This record gives sequence, C-alpha cells and structure tokens, in this order.
Amino acid sequence: QVQLAESGGGSVQAGGSLRLSCVASGHTYRSDCMGWFRQAPGKEREGVAVIHIRYGFTSVATSVKGRFTISRDNAKNTVYLQMNSLKPEDTAMYYCAAGAPRGGDYFLPAEYPYWGQGTQVTVSS
Repeated sequence: QVQLAESGGGSVQAGGSLRLSCVASGHTYRSDCMGWFRQAPGKEREGVAVIHIRYGFTSVATSVKGRFTISRDNAKNTVYLQMNSLKPEDTAMYYCAAGAPRGGDYFLPAEYPYWGQGTQVTVSS
C-alpha cells in the first residue's frame, strides 16, 4: 500500500499563487509516477500534472501549462505543485495520486491505484 497526504490548499484571489505538497509513505517503490488531479463540482476528475519519480520527466495539462509546475524531492518522498496566476476556473478539489501507468495516458485516473484525501483550492475573482 501507498499512503498519500496532501497539504497546501486554500483560498486566494485570481492572479495569486499556491503550492501544494504531497508526501508519500508505505510501499512507494510500487509507483513510477505521481501526479495531481482535480475535480470541480459536477465535473469529471481531470489530470493536471504528472511526474516520473525516477527520471523526472513531466506532463502538464494544456489548461495549466505555463502557470503550474510539478516537481519532486525524492529524499522527502514529496511531490509539489506550484500554481501561479490562478484563475477562478482552477477552483477544485486537488488530489495527489500514485501509480505505474502502462497504457500511455498519464492523465487517466484509472491508471492510479493510490489517492490522497484531497485539498481544496478556491480562487475568487
């Protein structure tokens, strides 16, 4: 099992910044990738950014490219999501996920068996 604990959510005004953190514990060797997904009320969960734990390559959703950055600190088993220039449409519950995607779609939630409880991000206009 892999346990994930997110932190860093909150309420900000449009244009502001937040940094989310996700600490992994347990059998982390089972997961090649960690990523951030988000889900707004009435919408499907969508991938935001994913990072390969060993090699460091990343994938970032088009909707947040240039504003969000994903990074990792392997010594701390922690993945970060730096979110800048936040917009009201970024408002959602943000979830950390871990898994070993094999189907080529790093943003497919079904590829990630381990999930955190989520942290709320609210951006006001």
